[in-house]
Amino acid sequence: MDTNTLQAFIAVAESRSFSKAADHLYLTQSAISKRIALLEDQLSSKLFDRIGRTVSLTEAGAALLPRAKDILLQLDDAKRAIGNLNAGDVIGGLSLAASHHISLHRLPPYLKQFSHECPKVELDLQFAESEVAYEGVLKGDFELALITLSPAPDPSIHSDLIWDDLLMYVVAKDHPLAQAEKIKLEELTHYNAILPGSNTFTRSLVETLFFQHALTLNVTMSTNYLDTIRMMVNIGLGWSLLPQSLVGDDLKTLNVIDSEPVHRNLGIIYHKNRTLSNAANHLVQMLKSQR
Repeated sequence: MDTNTLQAFIAVAESRSFSKAADHLYLTQSAISKRIALLEDQLSSKLFDRIGRTVSLTEAGAALLPRAKDILLQLDDAKRAIGNLNAGDVIGGLSLAASHHISLHRLPPYLKQFSHECPKVELDLQFAESEVAYEGVLKGDFELALITLSPAPDPSIHSDLIWDDLLMYVVAKDHPLAQAEKIKLEELTHYNAILPGSNTFTRSLVETLFFQHALTLNVTMSTNYLDTIRMMVNIGLGWSLLPQSLVGDDLKTLNVIDSEPVHRNLGIIYHKNRTLSNAANHLVQMLKSQR
């Protein structure tokens, strides 16, 4: 049993396809099949059932999957720990995920500074929704993630608050609510709301607020891209809560008198059981020093 066979096993298990696993690992399907056959021979157990084009884990495969992931994570952790012995060297790879909003509106100056200070680091930056990036850190796919922090984080996740994001109630200037000097939350429920998807951390904050006031949101459209929400609000399709940094003169900010200020926390997360590389530590400390 080696890392190559375990990587092949995990790729097939997660994609439920030998061909997709081969594409993911840049191998032939034959090579993937040979690695799975070798692993099954070593364990004396069948790991996959193949019925037509459907590939599913057997009981033995399901038992192996979390352990295989843990083995690979432990090996990666050992490599980082040894690499960190050269405390002055900030080299190697850094897998980082960032939400779309942070990538566009928060990250660029810090990314520029990091690239200048750590030119030998090979940065693998992926843009993803906060919830996807969060799961990626939990699974070990990313060393770090810059996201909207979860209001109820997993005990395995370490979070550092970097930015306090104040959200503003906004409508288009020709919206029926735009002329009101002050309104109440209950009035908002009579109009269309445009908010991120129901499975997002940001949506959870808004729903909790309205639930505490015994009110039901009237969400008619949703997207996880805040810049798209801004556009839809601007053309009069509904009201929303947007970061203050996205609110310009073309939108009307509402004075909602019975709503406490709505803040969402933006920050950096990593797995508590993962030894951070020197590159990851450098980025974490750089961001924390800017608060």
